[in-house]
Amino acid sequence: MKKYRNTIEFEVYGSYALFSDPVLRVGGEKTSYHIPTYEALKGITESIYWKPSIIWYIDAVRIMNPIQTETKGIRPIAYNGGNELAYYTYLKDVKYQVRAHFEPNNNQPKLKEDSRNENKHHNIAKRMVQRGGRRDIFLGTRECQAFVEPCVFGEGESYYDTMPGEVSYGFMYHGITYAEEAILEEDQDQMTVRFWRPVMKKGGIIEFTRPEDCTEKRHIRYMEKKIFGKEENNFIGLDEFTDEEVAD
Repeated sequence: MKKYRNTIEFEVYGSYALFSDPVLRVGGEKTSYHIPTYEALKGITESIYWKPSIIWYIDAVRIMNPIQTETKGIRPIAYNGGNELAYYTYLKDVKYQVRAHFEPNNNQPKLKEDSRNENKHHNIAKRMVQRGGRRDIFLGTRECQAFVEPCVFGEGESYYDTMPGEVSYGFMYHGITYAEEAILEEDQDQMTVRFWRPVMKKGGIIEFTRPEDCTEKRHIRYMEKKIFGKEENNFIGLDEFTDEEVAD
């Protein structure tokens, strides 16, 4: 498994998690996948540190605790008002090690200079991991609060270190490619949902396919790129972290 020079590694843990296909979240029962989705882990990484000039890529996740579920009776707000009874099946007592890296976002030409400053972004991202992230951390959904700490990917004991063979999880939701992060020409100006077929290897390790390498996907709708920049007056974060931009 390749480790990039701007890699960050962190451990994320919480009492509950709910990872599911967004299509299945519209009302009714909700049941979590047994493993975290690429999109959920990317969201966690962006909660640690995000700027539109870079794109985070999740390289791998390591499942640390045994996979177990718990079903709860929930009373969500119904579409026609009032409350209704539903049953949500969560993952319980979860802990994951995550390895991720970032690359420049070439769909943001006005942020070109900022995206080139790799050392700055890497130094800040590592500091944000140590501080537990910039924004609140959730494991798939807002009611599943989580916490982040730095780690060394692969160190420590996983419940699946002695697992014989591999576990295939079949056809599964990978994530959504938004227009401002599209790399392939066919995905430009589109919102694209991606799918893949994950395999958990010994040690509880799942290596993720890159978004542009997911061959099973569907274009949901036309989507304009959101361009960030000072002229658009929609992003004032270019001058953030001035005190953090010192090399290690």
